[in-house]
Amino acid sequence: MTEFVLVAGAWLGSWAWDEVVPELRAAGHGTHPVTLSGLAEKRAIPAGQQTHVQDVVDVVEGRDLHEVVLVGHSYAGIPVGQAAERIGDRLARVVFVDSEVPVDGESFASDWWAGREALEAAIDKNGGFWAPLTAADCEGQDLTGEQIARFTGGSTPHPGATLTEPAVLTRPLGDLPATYIKCLLDGDEPKPVVAELVAGNDSWELVEMSTGHWPMFSRPRELAQILSRSVQKA
Repeated sequence: MTEFVLVAGAWLGSWAWDEVVPELRAAGHGTHPVTLSGLAEKRAIPAGQQTHVQDVVDVVEGRDLHEVVLVGHSYAGIPVGQAAERIGDRLARVVFVDSEVPVDGESFASDWWAGREALEAAIDKNGGFWAPLTAADCEGQDLTGEQIARFTGGSTPHPGATLTEPAVLTRPLGDLPATYIKCLLDGDEPKPVVAELVAGNDSWELVEMSTGHWPMFSRPRELAQILSRSVQKA
């Protein structure tokens, strides 16, 4: 049985997968939604980026999971991509959902659209945490008013150190079997680092979704179907 380990992006906990989990279970898969340290019900736990990597590894090893598909959304692609190389032959595939990917020696902030300094300043201003998005920030992402309220109502401040600490990879990310899901309302093309990984690499596939950055809310059934199909690639 394939075991899906599901990790949502910034501000979110395991609850973000509540509508995806039943779809995957109905298809016969194991599901393990993860709340990373410093977020949601674990918000009191101090966390840096390597804490988040270990959170993912601990779920896999602690539950003795095999045939694992690691799923990382948005920010979580960075710790998930690092965890993927650390779980060895337990890994079947990595799925990056409209996410960042780890680059050795670089952080989430390194490639922030407004510049690293701007993100670091926002974190410092908020006591070391990245403030959650507002409802206005979620407009244009294929979310209903109810979905936006659920997203903003459940979000918690994100520990800033996880965004500014560098990733650590011991081998090229392109060596891993991977699926990258690009959500087209959040940009027509994947970032250059992702495009380079996909180009001419039989181990990687690119899948597009006509929705916004949070498909676990906007299109949970379609996302679950894509995740299930990724197993055939594993």
